[in-house]
Amino acid sequence: MKKKSDFLNNSVNIGTWISTGSPVVADLVSCFSFDWLLLDLEHGSAPESQLPEIIRTIRNEQVHIIVRVPDSNAATIARVLDWGADGIMLPHVSSAKEAQECVAAMRYSPLGSRGYSSTVRAYQYGLKPPSDPHLVETLFFAQIENYDGVKNVDEIAAVDGVDVLFVGPADLRLALEHQKGNQRIEFDDALRQVAEASLKHAKKAGILLRERSAYSDLRALGYDNIAIDSDLGILRKGYADIIERFKGG
Repeated sequence: MKKKSDFLNNSVNIGTWISTGSPVVADLVSCFSFDWLLLDLEHGSAPESQLPEIIRTIRNEQVHIIVRVPDSNAATIARVLDWGADGIMLPHVSSAKEAQECVAAMRYSPLGSRGYSSTVRAYQYGLKPPSDPHLVETLFFAQIENYDGVKNVDEIAAVDGVDVLFVGPADLRLALEHQKGNQRIEFDDALRQVAEASLKHAKKAGILLRERSAYSDLRALGYDNIAIDSDLGILRKGYADIIERFKGG
């Protein structure tokens, strides 16, 4: 039985990205003891219609399934949770208001706006409905990926319902490279600000890590919810290694 408290109390949670949208890959990855898996509807290869099949193939009942939605559309968030996802990752969170809107879409009335049905897959199609829908636990990863997100990170972290401040390093680097004005934020400073806000408000600090050699440095900064690479990245590196080793590049 998955518990949100176990996830939040872990000293470090290791996850990985599933970008291919392949049920076979999701099934394989779930054979390993990851703490969480990210299914990507923003940049991933599978359409939303394939998400229920992918979720069903994940055999590890202890792993937390997080779905990155493309935006804060409340209907999409509700469907994803109804299908059995344990949490939502929302990209480009720039303000506390945006975080609050996502939290509202994840929670049932009167705490939020999510519609309730006891017959969805998350409740075994009516066989195991929650005794109290308000006690249903979900995880919310708020992605910090731009200047405003960093500038407002303390207010975002203070939002009830935000569990993880998650840095999207590619988007954040790109955004900070094109800052205007005098109040510039460097990438390393942004990482520190996110980690400090997470610690201050007792939230997890997360990031997608491509270069595994940077793991120790990120842990030292306070990052404790780390996604190690993606299925696409791991496949790409594996095939590149074969070609380099056996065909000389």
